[in-house]
Amino acid sequence: PNSVSAAFQDYLWHLGLQDFPCSLGSWNKSCLNAHRSPRAEPAGLEEAVPLGEETPEVLLELLRDQHSPWALPPGSSPQDQLLREVAVLAPELLRGSRVFQVFKSLRLLGKGVEEMDEGLLQFQQLEELILSANHISRVTSAHLPRTLKVLELCYNAVGDLQDLCAQPPPELQHLGLGHNQLCGPSQEKHLTVDFWPNLVSLDLGFNSLTDLLELVSQLSTLPNLRILVLQGNPLALIPTYRGFLVDSLPKLSILDDIHIRPEERQQFQGLARQPELIRSEARVVVSIGELKGLPDPQASQQLKVGSEGPVITYSYCVTYDF
Repeated sequence: PNSVSAAFQDYLWHLGLQDFPCSLGSWNKSCLNAHRSPRAEPAGLEEAVPLGEETPEVLLELLRDQHSPWALPPGSSPQDQLLREVAVLAPELLRGSRVFQVFKSLRLLGKGVEEMDEGLLQFQQLEELILSANHISRVTSAHLPRTLKVLELCYNAVGDLQDLCAQPPPELQHLGLGHNQLCGPSQEKHLTVDFWPNLVSLDLGFNSLTDLLELVSQLSTLPNLRILVLQGNPLALIPTYRGFLVDSLPKLSILDDIHIRPEERQQFQGLARQPELIRSEARVVVSIGELKGLPDPQASQQLKVGSEGPVITYSYCVTYDF
């Protein structure tokens, strides 16, 4: 399977950190010699750049000029540009295993990653890991750097939190698991202070969680939780869903990307003490406006008298999967 390590090496290759105008080569070989055998220069005297070589300033301009053939494509991150400039000014920092120490944030979006392998442990300074829109179904916490503060895994295929909670990063502040395959009622037990003592932000939106009472019971143990996303789950269809959450989690500041106003908290006061209002049923009304490109099943066919042509009828069945 495509691992994080493999995707990372592919990412480095596309940045061209070992090619002109980055790294060390014939375009700045005197710089390479200076690194190997430094010698003192007279004060105030700068050595001229040898013929055929370029100054660091010129090399940086080739990277920064949007019209340069070596410029990064539109949409590239600031980190991409920073790495390339480091490859010009201090290429020794990106050689061998030292490259892992440069990264505090790693973003690999839509790279087909299936496995979070133990190669992640080489990132000993990593604080932010974003692996959205991949194919990850299992998160092995033993492979996560202990320095992590942000772990974003939205739009993957995670269906169980047991492996993630075996040895979770102790300093994690944001956990993003929106648009995955989590389903209750077994997952709620993994969302307590025992696993996430420093969690401030939690995104569980657009999964298949159904037990609101049990989920709130576990989330209430998180002392620092301020931001919560649960929209898109079946439990969000419960009529008293928002009011019950607002009253049950008094430290919460933002629910489903909407700030909780003081008057809203006042309005829902007391709902937390009325769990009987939480009914495990909901009414959903779906209306279909217009279907295009399909033959009308009610259209009558005008057949000539005595015609033996076949009569074609159309019927359609619309299903909703909750």
